[in-house]
Amino acid sequence: MIKKFFLTMLGTIAGIWVSIIVFVLGSIIAIGILVGKNADTSAIAGGDSILRIDLSGQIVDRVQPGSFMDVLMSASEGNTQGLDDLVAAIMKARDDKKIKGIFLDCSGSSSGIATRAELLEALRYFKEDSSKWIYSYADSYAQGDYLLASVSDKIYLNPIGEVDIHGLQSMVMFYKGLMDKLGVEMQVVKVGTFKSAVEPFLRTDMSEANREQTRIYVDQIWDDIAGNIAANLSLTPADVNLWADSLASTWAPEIYVDRKMVSELKYRSQVEEILRKQMKLDKDDKLPYVSPSEYLASKIDPFESKGKHIAVLYAVGDIVVSGEGGIVSETLVPQIEKLAADDDVKGLVLRVNSGGGSAFASEQIWKALEDFKAKDKPFYVSMGDYAASGGYYISCGADSIFADATTLTGSIGIFGMIPSAEKLLNDKLGLTTDIVASNPNAVVAAPYRPYSPTQIAAMQKYVERGYATFTGRVAEGRKMEIDSVLKIAEGRVWDGQSALRIGLVDKIGSLQYAIDAMARRLDMKPSETVSYPALEEDFWATVLKESQSMSVEINGIPAEDIATALRAARALRDADPIQARMEPTVLR
Repeated sequence: MIKKFFLTMLGTIAGIWVSIIVFVLGSIIAIGILVGKNADTSAIAGGDSILRIDLSGQIVDRVQPGSFMDVLMSASEGNTQGLDDLVAAIMKARDDKKIKGIFLDCSGSSSGIATRAELLEALRYFKEDSSKWIYSYADSYAQGDYLLASVSDKIYLNPIGEVDIHGLQSMVMFYKGLMDKLGVEMQVVKVGTFKSAVEPFLRTDMSEANREQTRIYVDQIWDDIAGNIAANLSLTPADVNLWADSLASTWAPEIYVDRKMVSELKYRSQVEEILRKQMKLDKDDKLPYVSPSEYLASKIDPFESKGKHIAVLYAVGDIVVSGEGGIVSETLVPQIEKLAADDDVKGLVLRVNSGGGSAFASEQIWKALEDFKAKDKPFYVSMGDYAASGGYYISCGADSIFADATTLTGSIGIFGMIPSAEKLLNDKLGLTTDIVASNPNAVVAAPYRPYSPTQIAAMQKYVERGYATFTGRVAEGRKMEIDSVLKIAEGRVWDGQSALRIGLVDKIGSLQYAIDAMARRLDMKPSETVSYPALEEDFWATVLKESQSMSVEINGIPAEDIATALRAARALRDADPIQARMEPTVLR
């Protein structure tokens, strides 16, 4: 008994000491992070600075907080930056006498085209002050980075680098062949000739309807990109198309200078020397770089009160009923209700970047937004790279909808997919099932058996009813006749310019443009905004994220690859049977 007591006591003491050691180590790391951050912002405190924008990693609408495990699993994904922070830093820097210019360090960033368009708009705003400059450098320019670099006063390229201008493509991967080999059949019910999200499970190539809609928006978006590059360089879109058609990435670097694609061929060290001269520094002086996050941190007043403000609510990702990631109706709806009840919230700008998801969840969010409007508060929508299907569902009731010219929107349609793995289980794995049922329709055995024709017919009526609700919401919100909505619905995807022409959006403009419009309506300042939801990251996740970049592998496989596969499998498992979603589309 005494022995057990001492063992228990020693175990408790050991546990306390382990906890103390972990706490102390964590505190040391956290203090080191804070000291490092303070040291990094010394460039601002000491005098003139250069806002250095690192175009690498991923640019998202807003960096979302994660748990310790989320950060651990994604630790080797690289740098992730929020468009909101980048734009805010650029706009503040324009009016800051200490910021003399911007250096775009182009290393191959990843983002949507509309995201780049909003960043380009902010850079143009910065250049409106003729005393400020923008320089850019790359070992090689990817097409997306070059779009941003084209606004620069000087575009520098490594002497053996390249500029990749190739045009735009949209590629779809089809799974039917794989599913046939596995013995899995996907039963589909849908409404909409153009509702192509189900095609990868039914076909091995694009339908003519899908090819038509894709061709139209790809050409329209490329025209916008080429037009912006040409305007920035005082050239013509024909010049940019010539580069794309001539495999510009294979040219000798000197040709880029001859054709005014870049200013000069310089090594990084030479560009840094040019920046020192621009800043009137000695050769051995350290360049006074400051990152957007460091710059914004130096401008934040932690004691500033919210007061009356415009709420900017971010709705990014797949639309789901419950869960931890994406647009979760179970958490977003209460958030909207709180904003509606808050007297300090004078208006709402909903930032939507979503290809859709659960039709049920979309309806719940739509209803909460209608209740917000019933409080006699204005409600605007700003569309990002995507605001399609369910993303358009939650947008359609807004007083005014703002989209970028390259936003993909519309896709007004609904579908349901029911997998049947009967052939896989029976023929390949030797697994069989048998059923005794009280009624014919008690047998809902998917994925073990296919739905019966009666069940498929009933599901089709269910989907058609959902489609009628969706199109009715659009007609009501956009103040259109239902017949007019039906003509532009059918699951068809539209680019922002086309959506403006047919009445799905009201204006072409960025998130900041939408905020400015809301501020004018409310007779407020555009700076009187607060972003929602509040970002509350796990302490240890912050320590892990900020302390160092890591590379985690499990049996030789990068952890983020495993995490991505697990998330995809979980999403498929948990997905509602009825979806308002566009097909995954990546434009390159």
